[in-house]
Amino acid sequence: MNRDFEFSLTFAIPETIALDEIEERLFKAGCDDAIIGFGQKGRLGLNFTREAVSAETAILSALRDVKQAFPQARLVEAAPDLVGISDMAKLLGFSRQNMRKLIIAHQASFPLPLHEGASAIWHLADVLLWLSDKRNRSISPSLLAVARVSMGVNLARETERVDRRLQAQLKDIA
Repeated sequence: MNRDFEFSLTFAIPETIALDEIEERLFKAGCDDAIIGFGQKGRLGLNFTREAVSAETAILSALRDVKQAFPQARLVEAAPDLVGISDMAKLLGFSRQNMRKLIIAHQASFPLPLHEGASAIWHLADVLLWLSDKRNRSISPSLLAVARVSMGVNLARETERVDRRLQAQLKDIA
């Protein structure tokens, strides 16, 4: 049974492609279920609501469709995945302050951030699973599925950049 999955994909594309050509190519490739956004020059943001049997099927088919339209396109990010405190609060209907209090109060069990500094960043899937498992909060299955697949897509893209020898050594110690 098909469901609607909402996600975003951001790509780097050549700056020389005209806006009307971008729209035409995307439509012909099957991306008529995406809202097109142009923020930075050379970047293409697509917000999809795609009907599919699974989040994986939806996201992978969208990636294939964009690659068909723009073979030279390079994926920048699949979302929702990387989130800060404000992003989490907005997605979950919390205030930023309440989200921060929750993280501090449960620091021992809350997922470790991907980056910790002035602004910490987490994988949304990790946070949603923690909320579901440890706090018994009802989480949208579609949101969790999309967050998991988005995280996987982003990690797979980044893993390609890591030296294989280093990866093998880190597997046992990190």
